[in-house]
Amino acid sequence: MKTELESAVILVTGAAAGIGRAIAEHAAGEGVAGLFLTDIDGAGLSVVAKALKGQTEVHFHAVDLADPTAPAAIFEQAKARFGGVTGLVNAAGITTRASFTNGSADLWDRLFAINARAPYLLMSAFINDARARETGGTIVNIQSMNAHCGTPELAIYASTKGALQTLTKNAANAHLRDGIRVNGINLGWTLTEAEDQIQSETHSAGLDWAQVSGANLPLGRLILPDEAARLAIYLLSPASAPMTGVSLDLEQSVVGAPR
Repeated sequence: MKTELESAVILVTGAAAGIGRAIAEHAAGEGVAGLFLTDIDGAGLSVVAKALKGQTEVHFHAVDLADPTAPAAIFEQAKARFGGVTGLVNAAGITTRASFTNGSADLWDRLFAINARAPYLLMSAFINDARARETGGTIVNIQSMNAHCGTPELAIYASTKGALQTLTKNAANAHLRDGIRVNGINLGWTLTEAEDQIQSETHSAGLDWAQVSGANLPLGRLILPDEAARLAIYLLSPASAPMTGVSLDLEQSVVGAPR
């Protein structure tokens, strides 16, 4: 499959590790014209940028997306570096556990700030710029299977991903005639560094938690960041046109099927 992304300039959030990093690596491998990477982890971003040196032009900026001014500032920096952005990937997110019995207003605000408000503000900046330049573009939002309901301990997190899924469809519908395509990926249980830390440290699941948990899944393992990245690249590319407003489930089960 030819992705035809050679002229693309892509902004990726959450790019220091996990799914965001995998997407950045695949984008560089496809020969994109440029990458602007952001994450709260500046050291991690530096490592990724050095690893991609020579494949494409890479710039990065460390920022906390909980800051309401951060999304607009990030987008303006990307524009200043490259003159424009043709693709946006909202991969940053936090999965802090909280149910109806132990959640709090502060946790609700932080989860929504990073997982829903920041993507919305970045999408807004991207859409307004693309419309002004009449260039179109593509947006890919990394969502979650938890948007369909979510496990009890992920009540607030699931709500943020449900909001992001709705924003994906709303933006796609609103900007069809602007040539802006917006799609999402509802990720299932994925083996990322953040998930490994939560399981092994927060939940004391042991260093072999991924092998133990994965053994009970159809593939015998968890989903890998590389698999999510390949799908994201397809959605960013002209190869997926005219698909828009779609949230694809990347999971080892089918929603609605009997268990």
